[in-house]
Amino acid sequence: MLLIAGLLPLVVMCAKSVSIDGRVSLAHYRDLLASARPWVLMTHSLVLASLTTLCATAIGLPLGILFSKTDLPLGRVFAALFTIPLLAPPYITAVAWFDMLGKARFLGRAWLFGLPGCVLVLTSTFLPVVILLTMTYLNTVNPRLEEAGRLVAGWPRVLRQITIPLVRPGLLLAAMLVFLLTMGEFGVPTFLRYDVFAVESFTQFSAFYNFGAATAAAIPLALVTLVLLAFERRFLRERTCQLRPVSTAERPPTIALGSARGWVLVGVGFLCLILVIAPVSILVWQSLSGGAYLEAFSRAGGSLLRSLAYAALGASLLALLGFLVGYLIHAQALPFWRTLDSLTLFLFALPGTVIGIGLIALWNRPATNFIYATPAIILLGFLAQYSALTSRITVAALGQLPPSMEEAAQVLGAGWLRRTTAIVAPLAKRGLAAGWLVAYIFCLRDMGISMLVYPPGHDTFPVRIFTLMANGSSGLIAALCVLMLAVTLVPLGLLSLGWRAHAH
Repeated sequence: MLLIAGLLPLVVMCAKSVSIDGRVSLAHYRDLLASARPWVLMTHSLVLASLTTLCATAIGLPLGILFSKTDLPLGRVFAALFTIPLLAPPYITAVAWFDMLGKARFLGRAWLFGLPGCVLVLTSTFLPVVILLTMTYLNTVNPRLEEAGRLVAGWPRVLRQITIPLVRPGLLLAAMLVFLLTMGEFGVPTFLRYDVFAVESFTQFSAFYNFGAATAAAIPLALVTLVLLAFERRFLRERTCQLRPVSTAERPPTIALGSARGWVLVGVGFLCLILVIAPVSILVWQSLSGGAYLEAFSRAGGSLLRSLAYAALGASLLALLGFLVGYLIHAQALPFWRTLDSLTLFLFALPGTVIGIGLIALWNRPATNFIYATPAIILLGFLAQYSALTSRITVAALGQLPPSMEEAAQVLGAGWLRRTTAIVAPLAKRGLAAGWLVAYIFCLRDMGISMLVYPPGHDTFPVRIFTLMANGSSGLIAALCVLMLAVTLVPLGLLSLGWRAHAH
């Protein structure tokens, strides 16, 4: 499935880009290299990704430590609030900032367009990646090492010389993901008018239907992805795969903030207010203009229902595929398990526009119209791009299970299917549910793939919002953005309540 949905479309895309009228030709690549514009676009892309990664890491690491290891009040609540921008397409955050700066006349909107605005919006969007991974990896640190350090030094030195070096692989992984996600983002640069490679590739295909030029413009993005994934496999994989959460009997020590607790709480609250609460509040306020929600449902209600259905179906397929891939990786059941793991991460790190162009190259032909002209093409894109999420969550969930239970069933003669359905899956159900929910959120917020491959009459809600932004009123756009946030946050809230009730 991964080969059909992910790798084969990329191979066909690359093959078609070097073929003109049935002859092998590198004309598209010569044109790309001969022009000065690609070098400008690459510079813009690298500068934007580097600055966003630097800002997200500089802010996210201290916040992750505060939320995970200190006695800061409402730490988990703040962590949840900072995650909100990640749950929606990034251009919605750009719209929120645009509306907020329109209300704050003394700041002005002019500086938002271009590099500064893109860095601000994408930093607030991908900041949760660094916060959540930092919190996760801090829970893998052996508390005895920190306690030993505390015998001879204070917490600042222990954090600097023991804790942070131990979680450095997770921090580098988070920085790498932020860099790649920023390189592939085209919605925010399009809205804020900053030319990058992802926008060029999308424009060449959607506006001019120049398949060869679009592919040539997408190749540099794929090469950057390959380089960073080679780094991840060489330096991080062996460390990150071996990490396990500490046992409940060995809880990490808590850092007491003391007299600084109030000031830290005020600082974190102010940052959360600026980056999350204020932009979302302005969106809600803008959406309350007369009839905005009625107009939103009238013009985009069908797209909203389609997105919910596609996201639920895509998440279910991803949960199944992710479980199978995760089991293979966890059990190292086949010789190529490392290649399989790398393939899922490579597809996840690729810009959605690249995968979309590849899917069109493979399936846009009369014999395969039953795929290309139906929502199945969107689901294939979801399977290609987001399988890494469910597979890695499955690996983490299976790592918490005692292997003796499955081994006992195997000794008694139970086959693999029986062991999986009766023992492994039920024991890992919380991890599988979390994987389904994460996949649902990413399928629901997807725009890069859906924008390129959706058949006529099957546009998704994020695509519908993006197209209406050209001529829709500010109230309508705000209402659509609020609805997008609501349909993403409601399942999270219901699942959280269900887990709390189950725990009690």
